[in-house]
Amino acid sequence: MKLKYIDQPYQTEAVNAICDIFKGCEVKDSLFTIDATNDKFYNRDFLSGEGVSYFLGHSNRISIDDYQMLENVQKIQEKNDIQRSKDIQDRNFTVEMETGTGKTYVYTKTILELNKKYGFTKFIVVVPSIAIKEGVFSSFQATEEHFKEKYDNVIYNYFVYDSAHLEKIRDFATSTNIEIMIINIDAFRKSFTNPNKETKANLIHRESDRLSGNKPIDLIASTNPIVIIDEPQSVDNTKKSKDAIASLNPICTLRYSATHKQLYNLMYRLTPVDAYQENLVKHIEVASITSNEASTEPYIKLKSVSNKNNTYSAKVEIYVKNKKTGVIEKKTVTIKTHDDLWELSNEVDYYQGDGYIVNNINCSEGEESISLSNGESLNIGEAMGEIDDQVIKRAQIRQTIELHLNKELHYIKKGIKVLSLFFIDEVAKYRNYDREDEKGDYWIWFEEEYNRLIKLPKYKVLREKYSDKISLNAEEVHDGYFSKDGKGRMKNSNASASSKDDESTFHLIMKNKEQLLSFDEPIRFIFSHSALKEGWDNPNVFQVCTLIETKDTMTKRQKVGRGLRICVDQDGNRVLDHRYNTLSVVANESYKDFASTLQKELETDNFKFGIIEPINFAGICVTQYDGSVKELTQEDSQKIFDYLLKNEYMTKQGKINNKYHLEKQNSNFILPDEFESFTSKVIKRIDNLSREIDIKNLNEKIPVKINKEIQLSPEFEELWNKIKQKTIYTINMDIDKLKNEAIEQIKNMPQIKPDRIDSQLTKVDINKQGVQDIGHQVRELGEVYEFGKMTYPDFIRRLQDSTQLLRKTIIEVIAKSGRLKDFYKNPEEFIKQVSKILLTVKKENLTEGIKYQKIDEYYQQDFIFNDEELYGYRNKNLLELTAKKNVFDHVIYDSEIEKTFAIDAENDDDVILYAKLPSTFKIDTPIGGYNPDWVVVLNTDDGEKLYFVAETKGTENINDLKGSEKKKIFCGRKHFEVIDSGIKYEVVKELNSLKLNS
Repeated sequence: MKLKYIDQPYQTEAVNAICDIFKGCEVKDSLFTIDATNDKFYNRDFLSGEGVSYFLGHSNRISIDDYQMLENVQKIQEKNDIQRSKDIQDRNFTVEMETGTGKTYVYTKTILELNKKYGFTKFIVVVPSIAIKEGVFSSFQATEEHFKEKYDNVIYNYFVYDSAHLEKIRDFATSTNIEIMIINIDAFRKSFTNPNKETKANLIHRESDRLSGNKPIDLIASTNPIVIIDEPQSVDNTKKSKDAIASLNPICTLRYSATHKQLYNLMYRLTPVDAYQENLVKHIEVASITSNEASTEPYIKLKSVSNKNNTYSAKVEIYVKNKKTGVIEKKTVTIKTHDDLWELSNEVDYYQGDGYIVNNINCSEGEESISLSNGESLNIGEAMGEIDDQVIKRAQIRQTIELHLNKELHYIKKGIKVLSLFFIDEVAKYRNYDREDEKGDYWIWFEEEYNRLIKLPKYKVLREKYSDKISLNAEEVHDGYFSKDGKGRMKNSNASASSKDDESTFHLIMKNKEQLLSFDEPIRFIFSHSALKEGWDNPNVFQVCTLIETKDTMTKRQKVGRGLRICVDQDGNRVLDHRYNTLSVVANESYKDFASTLQKELETDNFKFGIIEPINFAGICVTQYDGSVKELTQEDSQKIFDYLLKNEYMTKQGKINNKYHLEKQNSNFILPDEFESFTSKVIKRIDNLSREIDIKNLNEKIPVKINKEIQLSPEFEELWNKIKQKTIYTINMDIDKLKNEAIEQIKNMPQIKPDRIDSQLTKVDINKQGVQDIGHQVRELGEVYEFGKMTYPDFIRRLQDSTQLLRKTIIEVIAKSGRLKDFYKNPEEFIKQVSKILLTVKKENLTEGIKYQKIDEYYQQDFIFNDEELYGYRNKNLLELTAKKNVFDHVIYDSEIEKTFAIDAENDDDVILYAKLPSTFKIDTPIGGYNPDWVVVLNTDDGEKLYFVAETKGTENINDLKGSEKKKIFCGRKHFEVIDSGIKYEVVKELNSLKLNS
């Protein structure tokens, strides 16, 4: 099979962001001469005259100056909402793209576009390692047919630099076609300690007979190449490397990575959150394989030591008793010399006695450890009393196989081959040459667990229906990709190693990338040395299992990065349906730890969670009253940023304060007059910075299926016929009625008391402010507001901004209410209360003026009630059912109230049928689609059946609800009144209220 490629909008944006830098350049060839007097190896004709023989070399040429280039750069950055550069920074330009979104594809297309628009022909791709070099070369091979179709069969040559074939350097310099050289930094990073030593890296800097006495580096430099650095944070991160890049004499340098350490002229950015939210990569779930049960032995694990401020301490994980519940669980505590673990554990019996007192903490480099009074000592990462590591790893293998087979049951119907990747840190664990059969522990465990699982009844369909497509033979479905020594034996490798053994194994796995995607290839489980942490990925890797020992050098991003790409089917087409794009990480740590570490890595890699920056509001557009469009510039964005800071809506570090959340919730958040029309969009932009990367706990993932018996029942058919009618609405609002109601409510609003000093701590979910797992990470946010002398804001303008009512309407309402004096007692509380009333009355009048009518359209049952890839998470949002009265076999609930309602419905004999209405059932309203909670069929004492649509809330008084909730419920009621099908619509707190309403 061959992968098929399509241009995606974000990739085109990234290409244009670079190409437009050179706007104004002329398409013109530039020549230079290469001495060829003593050439013995080259047969091409060369020019001669006056006793001098030479070749013509072709180089890149830029015809615009740095000033014009900087203007172009700033225009691009303005368009892409990126802070404008102030200087050209030696013509270094950066593109930041999340792993798995097609970075190599983007810079390949950029090369071809730069040639098409400006005639550039010489390009060098510099990579940090052999793994990435092989990956880039493989990508050029895979996309060649696609790009030649796209670019009218333009000739472009690409090759991997090899010091044994220096003649290719002359071809690179003299060809008039597009020439692309791929080279890893070690191949030309000169040894300055011994520059005369004949190393591979130094050969490129030395005169060569194969090049008529020319130095390869001089020929390369004369072409003025455009240098593309793949993963610059690992390429030019030292002075020696920077000097090596400079020796190429580039006319400009393009830098591509997801994890830049330094952003030179950032031109385009696709962040991790952008990629997740736009479904450009797979979503992540974590299967945790850990042992949290307290054993009969004391457990101690040393996590770190510290000598901060000359105070020795260490962090250890031990069993700790919860003082309230008495439950014993693992917890990390800080210890110092002479501490007693029995006391720190809240008197867990295992640590009783004199043996568990901390005798010593050693912080010396390479000797970090602790020792106890019983003579035991632990180094960093070591543990005592821990469950056998082999048990954990075998369980990881079993879990990975099971996840793999579960996905295979569904994905094979779609023509998607499922792959699983195991990372190991020692080849001998997989291939043990001390054994007669040469099988290592992982090999043996894999085959034993695979053979046990594949025989289970739930995989019967694989055995009977698909055995002709995929091999079910344990010996055929797995293999290892490792380097080999001179005897052909597998060995450990290093991702940055440069030996032929290491290079051959990377070439093998890159070459087989497309082969692995085909059902014709039996291998579906891949074991690889942990060195394969960058440079290779495969779109159909759906499980990543890390069987790594204590010293794990791989980052979380490197692990998930091997499987983030969107999957493909057997025709090579990308399968964009998000239901088929989940990457399962099987880890020997809790998913909370995994999510927390991933967040820290993203922050370390220059991604800022929940930080507002001066550039963030640039590019926001609003249509004015005269029909013109006004757009915020970067200067405007800076003003809004300064305003947020000055008014304490955020900290100096750009973190949003609690004040913003409170005022937004109460519709009191305002912007200065010149930006008031942008208020709603600025709020949306701030909230967008809180979007989440949702990492779920796969161990608690449960599929939810349709209960066909219920779905096909007469009761459900009758229920469906009562709710399937669709409607449309129209609106007419009475402004005088609005004013009268507002006046009356403001007159009767609670007494406003003088302000007081409060301290409030609010727990919030971490969204884009951090990586969120299913259990939710919790961060406490809070501010203490201190008030000095009273100030009186322009409350009419504030109320106008928050309600969008006319100024004269607000003045009339306040004047006639007789409550203006309360403003002087507590201005902020007055504005808050009045604003709330005005918004409430406005929304009520908006909905009261709404009218629904039936149309000749119906909801489609097959679309609404569809169990395709529907699932929830146990102990989070899923209720298991026993009574057969629900359309589904589980209930996915959104709140404790919904959970209680479902439990009551399960246990109530009067309930014949009930179901949570899927989110696809939406009623149109002025503020978006409304999805009611439940449908219920009740049996009455006289045998009559009653049909309900029920909305469950914490109150049955809809006036207690927030404006949008109240408004949607009002619209829902109007909708069901119009369809007049014999179904009742009720807002209830519990099932019993619904029964009473019957």
